[in-house]
Amino acid sequence: MRARRVIAAASVAALGVLSLAACGKSAPNVAVYVGDTTYSVNQVDAIYADVQAKYGDAVRREAGQAGATPSPEQLRSEVTRQDVVDLLVSLDLGKRVAAAKNIQVPDEITPQQLEQNLRVPATTEYAKLWGEWIDLLQVLNQQLPPAELSDDSLMAVYNALKDTGAIQGGMSVTDVRQAFGDGGFVRSATALSAALEEEAGRVDVSINPRFRAVGVPSVVSTGQSLVFYSLPYINKAGPVTDISTPEPLPSSDAPNPDPDAEGTAS
Repeated sequence: MRARRVIAAASVAALGVLSLAACGKSAPNVAVYVGDTTYSVNQVDAIYADVQAKYGDAVRREAGQAGATPSPEQLRSEVTRQDVVDLLVSLDLGKRVAAAKNIQVPDEITPQQLEQNLRVPATTEYAKLWGEWIDLLQVLNQQLPPAELSDDSLMAVYNALKDTGAIQGGMSVTDVRQAFGDGGFVRSATALSAALEEEAGRVDVSINPRFRAVGVPSVVSTGQSLVFYSLPYINKAGPVTDISTPEPLPSSDAPNPDPDAEGTAS
């Protein structure tokens, strides 16, 4: 698939957060603190378990219609507990940014629109959160002033997409700049990343050490389908290895999963 077609639209960002141990917040039953709001490990486990149970049921039904018996591996969704944490934190911070700027967030994206590409039943809480997150991403990317385009931001998006297999590897910065055109989606994503990072610092975000540094859930349109992924942390010197001191990560525009538009969710 050609690079320019893959980058029809994208949304990627990442947040710098402190580990619970680093900031003195270390309750083992808390997954994340976002200001005065806490997300418990039980809450994360429940959302994760819901995905796995309903995904397994869907696979069994489909296999049964074909007279097949799925393997234990086939019954497991690729969604992880880390994915759940990423989504909860990003949604919380994004809502705070929108509220502070008096931005109204429309309710447009439904879990049903995302179900096929997300590969998670629409009835799960995880799919519902994803629909809410994309609504929020779209409006924030429209309202925040675009940032300057940098090689770091371009390559952060490129490398994350490359890891999913959605774009060819081995491209130089020059190649990526050519493939990404004016890089408008990277500019808006970098602005989003900065806004979320600033909010994370303002309200004090802390993560349980059992989870790695939080990456913002991301999605890219290939023109025929959506690719869901999370962008890893980077800073000016390269990848961050200390989860207690991550730097903000550049990102890109949210897609427009309009069921009537080409390459969107259905």
